[in-house]
Amino acid sequence: MKQLSGPRVPPASGGKPKQLVVLVHGYGADGNDLIALAPYLQRALPEAAFVAPDGPDPCGSAPMGREWFPISLDDPAMMSRDPERLAERYAAMADRATDAAPALDGFIDEELARHGLDGGALALVGFSQGTMMSLHLGLRRPTPPAAIVGFSGALLGPEALAGEQVAPVPVQLVHGDQDDLVPPLAMFWAAAGLGRAGVPVAFHISAGIGHGIAPDGIEIATRHLALAFAGRLQCAGPVSCAIG
Repeated sequence: MKQLSGPRVPPASGGKPKQLVVLVHGYGADGNDLIALAPYLQRALPEAAFVAPDGPDPCGSAPMGREWFPISLDDPAMMSRDPERLAERYAAMADRATDAAPALDGFIDEELARHGLDGGALALVGFSQGTMMSLHLGLRRPTPPAAIVGFSGALLGPEALAGEQVAPVPVQLVHGDQDDLVPPLAMFWAAAGLGRAGVPVAFHISAGIGHGIAPDGIEIATRHLALAFAGRLQCAGPVSCAIG
C-alpha cells in the first residue's frame, strides 16, 4: 500500500485538535491546492486540524499534478446531452476508487491516531475526483465520519450502496451550474443515489460558477461541518437533516 503525505494546518486555537478535516483534492491537483480552504473553514472550526494528502500517483494528464485513479477525459458537454453515457462513465470508475481507497483510508487512520482522535471526530471534504473518493470511502468506514462535503463531484457506483452496510453520514453536496468538467447532473444523481441508500444529503447549486468553489459554497460547507461536529445535525433519514 502506498504511503501518502501532504500539507497540514494545525488548529487555530493553538491547542490539541478535537477534530480532523481531511481535504481530498481533484484530478491533476495536489494537497497544496485544497489546503487553501483551511483558513476559511477554521474560522468556524478553531479546534480542528487540517490535512490535504497528495494523491498516490502522478496524473496522466497533468505533469505536475497527482491523481487518485486514472480517468478518461471525455467531452462534458457531450455527456450532458447523453445522460446514459455519463452514468456509464461514473459506474466504470467505481472499481478504480475501490482500488485507491486503502491508501487514503490508511492515511486517515494514521492521522487520527497521531492526534489521539477517534473516527467520529473526522470530516472529509472533497473536490471533483476528491469528492468521488470521499463519498466512496467515507460511507464505508467502520466508524462513520461526522460529515462529508463534496464539491463538484459525483457518486460512483450508487447501485452498490443498497447492498452494503452504509453509514448514515450527513452529506453536503455543492456544484456550480456552469461546470464544464463534471456536469451538474452528476450532483443530482449523487443526491438521488445517496437518498436511496438512506444517507441524509443536502445539495446546493452555486450560480454562475464553473468547475470550482465559490464563496457561497465555502459558507455552506463551513456551516455543515460546524453543525455536524457540534452534534446539531439531526438526521432521521435521506434528505432530512435538521438543526437541533
